[in-house]
Amino acid sequence: MKPVLDWLAKNHENLVRNLADLVAIPSISTDGEHQQEIERSASLTCELMTQAGLQNVEILRSGHSNPYAYGEWLGAPGKPTVFLYSHHDVQPINFVEQWQSPPWQLTARNGRLYGRGSADDKGAIVAQLGPIAAYLKTQGALPVNVKMLVEGEEEVGSKNLLAFFKEHKKRIQSDVIVVCDTSNIDTGIPSITYALRGIVAVLVEVQTAKLPVHSGTAGGMLADAALALSVILSRLYWKKGKLPIPHFYDRVRPMTRKERQVLASLPGDEAKWRREFGVLPGVQLATENHCHPYEQTWRKPAVTIIAQEASSIKGASNQVLPKASAIVSCRIVPDQDPNEVYRQLRDFLTADPPWGAKVTVKPHGTPVKWWMTDPEGPAFEAALRALRAGFRREPVPIGCGGTIGFVGPLADLFGGAPALLLGIEDPKSNPHAPNESLHENDFRKLMVSIAHLFTNLADLPR
Repeated sequence: MKPVLDWLAKNHENLVRNLADLVAIPSISTDGEHQQEIERSASLTCELMTQAGLQNVEILRSGHSNPYAYGEWLGAPGKPTVFLYSHHDVQPINFVEQWQSPPWQLTARNGRLYGRGSADDKGAIVAQLGPIAAYLKTQGALPVNVKMLVEGEEEVGSKNLLAFFKEHKKRIQSDVIVVCDTSNIDTGIPSITYALRGIVAVLVEVQTAKLPVHSGTAGGMLADAALALSVILSRLYWKKGKLPIPHFYDRVRPMTRKERQVLASLPGDEAKWRREFGVLPGVQLATENHCHPYEQTWRKPAVTIIAQEASSIKGASNQVLPKASAIVSCRIVPDQDPNEVYRQLRDFLTADPPWGAKVTVKPHGTPVKWWMTDPEGPAFEAALRALRAGFRREPVPIGCGGTIGFVGPLADLFGGAPALLLGIEDPKSNPHAPNESLHENDFRKLMVSIAHLFTNLADLPR
């Protein structure tokens, strides 16, 4: 391992430059206006794969999908094959005035690397390629076989990914899955994520009339669709208890005693969470009474109104509005059924509408099932030892409130292959938000950990 680790240390600045080159490309996939940049990002990823020593590097697609960068090294016969996943598309730049440095220019500041995509998820591309290059440049071989896929549409729901997996099943078949698109519980504390929430979203539309009417003529007489929508959405308010949707918690799997013991040992307090989330003074956290925030965000369902629309403030006029709509996003947990959750939301939101308004609830996007695994067994032990060696600290198993929809289906496609979700972000990373960043020292430690992981997995049977 020494030559490999020495190579990583000596070439750290080069690896950071590779990350800077990736960050410099605004590969935004959410607005449909950056297709050329997404293509450039995929091409650069392929160049970096080739430089690292991967073979059969090429851009792949599924139908009209954004480009996937793919590379492999299969020179370890009889050894396990590791499937590495990351993505090269990013979120748009929002709240531009809050960025303290140019979002498309990787900027080092106070031990962190700032820039859009630095943590989510271009840092993972480099973190995976670094150990590959270190082995191939110093040893001429990897201890395991590697197949690496870098997706180009994760930020728009990976809408073609499952079709891609099925189409290329034989080519990508592997024994272990390694994903670097999750967080560590805190800076310097390595974490393996073993539970992800799923997602169900609905579009709520309220209509009371065929056209807007002057509020001086009809105000107080004509039912206000925007107000009716507000009344409907207010029914989701849970105070400090559970969401008031009938039977919503019937299938929710409780945490085990062992999980609660781990949870109680994790760092964090209310002051820290309030500071990291930017909670205003006097505003309470919305967790259920006596519920730990980690349990609330990892293992309890959540409802968020992510968009509302009636008319724009800029174009506001004295009218009674006839239509209003909103998108309600629901995070689901083990063992909730996505279809059942949709029906529960639909029935709850359409019942007894104000003024008899016409209310319709439709699915918005594709529902994604939750995922959970038992973080035990040879592959997980190999990962724990690797993280212990890389971070020089005891790793912890954690849950995640977010959604990575492909993990479960891919593990099934590979015949039940273990999925190792290793953290690249931390609570200060601000993915999807201004001043997104990656902790540089944890970036180093993750690469060292992945190098150890390759060696540890090589000792396991296929």
